[in-house]
Amino acid sequence: MPNRLIDSTSPYLLQHAENPVDWFPWGEQAFELAKARDVPIFLSVGYSACHWCHVMAHESFENPDVAALMNENFVNIKVDREELPAVDSLYMEATQAMTGHGGWPMSVWLDHDRRPWYAGTYFPSRPSHGMPSFSQVLLALTDTWHKERDRVGDSASRIMEHLGSRNELLGDATSDFTRKDIELALQSAIDSLSSSFDPIHGGFGQAPKFPPALVLEFLIRSQSLQILGLQDIDPRVMEMLEKTCDEMARGGMYDQLGGGFARYSVDATWTVPHFEKMLYDNAQLLSVYAHLYRLTGSELALRVTTETAEFLLREMRTPEGGFAAALDADSIEESSGHSHEGAFYAWTPDQLIAALGITDGTWVSQLCNVSEQGTFEDGKSVLTLHSDPDDWPRWLTIREKLLEIRNSRPRPGRDDKVVASWNGLAIRALVDAGSICDRQEWIAAATQAAHLLAQTHLGAHPSHPNRLVRVSRDAKPGLHALGILEDQALVASGFLSLAQVHGDDSWRNLAGLLLEDIQAHFQQGNGLADTADDVPPVANEVTTRQVDPTDNVTPSGWAATLDAAITYSALSNDQQLREWAERLMPALIPLVSTHTRFAGWSGSVLAMWLDGPREVALAASADSDFKKLVVLGTSPGLVYAWNHDQPLLQGRAKQNEADTAFVCRGFVCQAPITSAEEFKKAIGWKT
Repeated sequence: MPNRLIDSTSPYLLQHAENPVDWFPWGEQAFELAKARDVPIFLSVGYSACHWCHVMAHESFENPDVAALMNENFVNIKVDREELPAVDSLYMEATQAMTGHGGWPMSVWLDHDRRPWYAGTYFPSRPSHGMPSFSQVLLALTDTWHKERDRVGDSASRIMEHLGSRNELLGDATSDFTRKDIELALQSAIDSLSSSFDPIHGGFGQAPKFPPALVLEFLIRSQSLQILGLQDIDPRVMEMLEKTCDEMARGGMYDQLGGGFARYSVDATWTVPHFEKMLYDNAQLLSVYAHLYRLTGSELALRVTTETAEFLLREMRTPEGGFAAALDADSIEESSGHSHEGAFYAWTPDQLIAALGITDGTWVSQLCNVSEQGTFEDGKSVLTLHSDPDDWPRWLTIREKLLEIRNSRPRPGRDDKVVASWNGLAIRALVDAGSICDRQEWIAAATQAAHLLAQTHLGAHPSHPNRLVRVSRDAKPGLHALGILEDQALVASGFLSLAQVHGDDSWRNLAGLLLEDIQAHFQQGNGLADTADDVPPVANEVTTRQVDPTDNVTPSGWAATLDAAITYSALSNDQQLREWAERLMPALIPLVSTHTRFAGWSGSVLAMWLDGPREVALAASADSDFKKLVVLGTSPGLVYAWNHDQPLLQGRAKQNEADTAFVCRGFVCQAPITSAEEFKKAIGWKT
């Protein structure tokens, strides 16, 4: 018998819709019932591609005896962290405060006021490794609730006091700043990154290693500032950038057959991944490798750009034209019939020989480091490509054959909900990569995704006309999950990319509506909050809305907002919006200096501001060479317009009937440019 999750838009919740647990979605009904029954709330948070979420579900939530214990003593709520990030963020902070660590699945017990009083992550079905079983925890907490209610209340109060102080990383958003402050912050950021850089394998720190997409984008922009003469030459920038991108692309975290990146590497060498593939990682890394190709002309960067874009279009597009959230790490292993992490991707030498024959199978085993010992589990290996093959045509033919064979295996599940902010990242990435590589089909895919967001997500909630809903599935908006700051800002950035490539002000106008909503509802004191002021707080005693100025897996909402606002103001000559954004910038300067690994996008925004951003008005036709050249400019955050009725083109016309570029920076404009070589110099053209 299905439970209450059966009507959800979340594939993760739908995975639990047949559990014997009487699950509730997040909402008032669950809390009212808990109060009426005088039982605590058990909150379980995860996501569809989470391996250990699956393990706990199979061990405990599918077990009738455990489910009976849960149903008798608790009201049970299941939350998809990707749908309700504000809920996840608050209780993850509580979990980390109580246990010293966090992760998913997240297990939190709440009182009737939604205050956390006990928390953990994965609990095994039997006691192991010093951990109690999940059933033991349930029985102990039931006893505590009924016999030591004062202790429960005291614990909840202490945690709530902790949650009230979250802004210590932020600088003073009201302070003045100078260009020198920005320059010093960017230099300090490079020094900080250099101190944690792994010169052997690339990346920062040791295992596990996550793809540092936002830090890499910051390094790309820093190198661009050097090209433009706005930053001192520092060879460490390119060393960190190229080494990291090269090692990631050649390791097992990158799918050598199908393209696209896994979530992270469990080792320091990028060999064995955690196999789930997330949209946000691949969108951001697509941008990084496209920009690296623009900067260096690297054939490896071009290959990864092409393969990652093709992966997104082939495996992540939904029938409605959006991009799905994730591919699962687990799939059914044919030999055992059981679900295993990485079963879809790993190979043995014997499997390669059976697929390709002894000659080609042995060659690929040597090329891709597949050994009898294996690099993964049970003698299996993840394909790597540490050096280029000596025969590329042979490798490409074999690669296609192996991909075909792999596709016959049981495939990992796909979380096909459309997340607004992640689709915003994908739109921007596909526009950038498509423009740089002259792949119009990528731009067309980005445009279709943007139409889905505009038609299905924007204004779907009748009470919030300029607010996105965060998720949809099968073109059905999830009205229970209104967009947060990152949704508004990252989608606005995606729309602004389309406004430039298409010369279509309708996209710029939609971005303006999203920014207006941010100004109206996401301000808090002198800064920004991650959630709007017109939605109820997650917990009753949380009076200060959540704010996390650091980058996580995606850019912080604060930095993303500044990026979108400065870009919009440059395209539209909106100086009031520019001044508003600049009032928010000082808060991020100390983050960039001291927490660089978690402030890559803030650093990228500061680099953009330091360069202007450059505004390019093209009095030229759509097929002009100038339009082809402008997308290859490395100037950080450069904006351009080419359609005659756009604000940047007002009062600007061709000089002597020749295609003409007008380049402005910081309220100062160069003389009109009609020479392609002069234009390249003006925009930091490199390749």
